[in-house]
This record gives sequence, C-alpha cells and structure tokens, in this order.
Amino acid sequence: MIAKKVLFIVTEMSPYLTDTEMSLVGRNLPEGIHNRGNEIRVFMPKFGMINERRYQLHEIIRLSGMNLIIDETDYPLLIKVASLQAAKMQIYFIDNEDFFCRKYSFRDSEGEEFEDNDLRCVFFVRGVLETIKKLRWVPDLIHCHGWATALAPLYIKKHYKNEPCFKKSKIVYSLYGDDFQKPFRKNFVKNVKIEGVTQNDLRVIKEQADFISLSKLAMNFSDGIIEGSAGINPLLLEYAKQRKNVRFLPCQPEDTYIEDFDNFYDQLLLN
Repeated sequence: MIAKKVLFIVTEMSPYLTDTEMSLVGRNLPEGIHNRGNEIRVFMPKFGMINERRYQLHEIIRLSGMNLIIDETDYPLLIKVASLQAAKMQIYFIDNEDFFCRKYSFRDSEGEEFEDNDLRCVFFVRGVLETIKKLRWVPDLIHCHGWATALAPLYIKKHYKNEPCFKKSKIVYSLYGDDFQKPFRKNFVKNVKIEGVTQNDLRVIKEQADFISLSKLAMNFSDGIIEGSAGINPLLLEYAKQRKNVRFLPCQPEDTYIEDFDNFYDQLLLN
C-alpha cells in the first residue's frame, strides 16, 4: 500500500446533499482512503440548498477573490470550507452567486435542467484546479466523480500539463448513471477552450455536448476508469473497456470498494 495524496472532485456528497449512490461514495470513499494512511482533499459545488449555518461553512478569504473568465464574462470565485468532525475531514466548496446560489443542483423545482449547466461545469472544474494551485498542494492522484467533473481530466492533461501541482498526477474518472437529458448549448466547445486545449482535443463532441460525448471526453484524458455504479450506459462501458493503456475497474461490492479503489490507485501510480 502506497502512502499518497489524493484529490477528490465530487458532484455530490452526503450529508450536504440527499443520500444517493454517488453522494454516499463521495462521503465514505475519502474518509476510507484517509483512514488507510493517505492525505486527501475534497472539493464539491456549494449548491444553494446546502445550509451554511447548519454545516458551519465559512469563506477562506486567502483563497477567494479570483475571477474566472468564461464566455467573455468575469465570474468571482469564492472558496468555502466545512469540517466533518466524525471523519476528521475538511470539505472545500466552490461558490459563485451566478451559478450556485439557487436552491437546486442541476434541475429546477419542475425537474427542468438549467440552461447554464454547461457554464457551471466549466466554472466548477476550473475553480477547483486554480484553488489547488493556490494551496500549493501536489496530488499524486485525482479522482473525479460525475459528469460535472468531466472537464478535469482534459484541463489537467492539456492546460495544466506543465503545472508543478498536476504534471505527475494520475487521473481516475468514475462513471455513474447520472445522465442529463438536455444537450449543452452550441457554444460549449468555445467556452471550454483555454490555453493548451485544441479543437482536436474536443473532437468527440460534435454539434452539441451531451452526456455520452462529455463522458467520452473525460475518459479520453483519464489514466483509469471506474464503473461507479451498476447499470451504466452500455455504450460508455464499451468505450471505457476499449481505451488503450487505460486501466478499467468494474463495479465493486459495497463492502470492499474502498480497499479495491485504493489498490486500483496503487496500480496506476506504480505503472
């Protein structure tokens, strides 16, 4: 077993959001990896339904204050933190009034997906990676959970490829059945592009990004892929298994997945 630094970028996490398969993994996996002698950091979006008073969130002034330019607009980046005392973990939250103040995650009260989920995805991932740079923390491995994290492998391997914090990091992407139905807007590719990211890197996205193409994009730049839950889209499972020089881990039993994932991490780091 290798002592390592692991960055978890999660879309959902219990107890801050309703218990789902993904949110429970987002909660229990970091604790389990920490308890196995590893150093961890956890980042998630600060959705508006998360009660800041109840969970004692507070802003980290030294990390906040940066502006991210997306679609020719400046968006202030706020970083908040809370402690899960029972797990001895700190959770970092990416916040912005335009993207995360609403009282829902990715769908409104009628179940309609938000039109700006594409920009929220870009902002969240860029916010996490810029904050890690500010922390000057160097993860050995980065584990991304859910489609809202799908741009992280691309950005790490292309935009941040020479950044000391990331240039040796291995990247794992977990596939879940968190499909979204409404394709992203046609200018998504333009908004994803930053220095180092080319049109060829985004070739898997045709006219509009949908759940399938976004998931494939994440897998194209990952070192390892995990079947995070049973019942994943079979097209994505087949794509994952066909990736050359990319390790694939099928869905693991609930009572052993933490140990299984830790061993999977070690295999990637030893490769």
